[in-house]
Amino acid sequence: MNRSTARLLFAIPAEMQYITHIPPAGDSVTHKGTVATMTKKKKLKVNPAEAKQRIETIFPILKKTYPDAKIALNYDSPFHLLLATILSAQCTDVRVNMVTPPIFKKYPAPADFLDVAPAVIEEEIRSTGFYRNKTKNIKACCRMLVDEFDGQVPRTLEELTRLPGVGRKTANVILGNAYGQQGIVCDTHVIRLSRRLGLSDNIDPVKLEFDLMEVVPKQKWGGWTMFSHLLIWHGRTICKARKPDCPKCPIAAHCPAANNPELW
Repeated sequence: MNRSTARLLFAIPAEMQYITHIPPAGDSVTHKGTVATMTKKKKLKVNPAEAKQRIETIFPILKKTYPDAKIALNYDSPFHLLLATILSAQCTDVRVNMVTPPIFKKYPAPADFLDVAPAVIEEEIRSTGFYRNKTKNIKACCRMLVDEFDGQVPRTLEELTRLPGVGRKTANVILGNAYGQQGIVCDTHVIRLSRRLGLSDNIDPVKLEFDLMEVVPKQKWGGWTMFSHLLIWHGRTICKARKPDCPKCPIAAHCPAANNPELW
């Protein structure tokens, strides 16, 4: 043993010096070189045909359970919905709804933001978090709306996703709620519930969106937009991240992960 190795060894707690095996991801190391395997999340085998049939069963149940399901963000125009959605990144809808009323009043159109100093906007949206980056996106987005879209929020996914700070999720929020065009919004609730329900094993929002487009009816029962609302509402009220309330779940009988923590 050379001096460097000795110094390194002495810096390691004694109970950890005898570990002779580096476990793969999913394992945990215990003292004295033993390895204990943690409970791994099992992965459901997704069958698109079964997923499609499951949706045919659960969609009407969820719609009956949440008859008032809709977007949680308050807005009075496509532009203000765009603003609210940008602000909602890494922030609760409740907080955004607290912040937006004076902003909507002060900035009714994209042009109203152009000559405002970033520091002013940052202070107005500070409580939503990441306020500097959001301010930068809002300013750049409004500039593009004025310069290229005559101050109007575009009506196509391709044009919307050109706007700074706007990805497919935000674009689908605008299309589905402001313009009545069908779109699947893959937020954290939709990602989690889609996995638990065996609708898709993709956690990438874009890949999941395309998976769901293949199995969710585009128009029936309110279509893609309504299905997104229903999963979000269900995720917030019953199928929560840490511990879903399976005994109270109206679709538990049709859920592969119900009462099965390994699949949560």
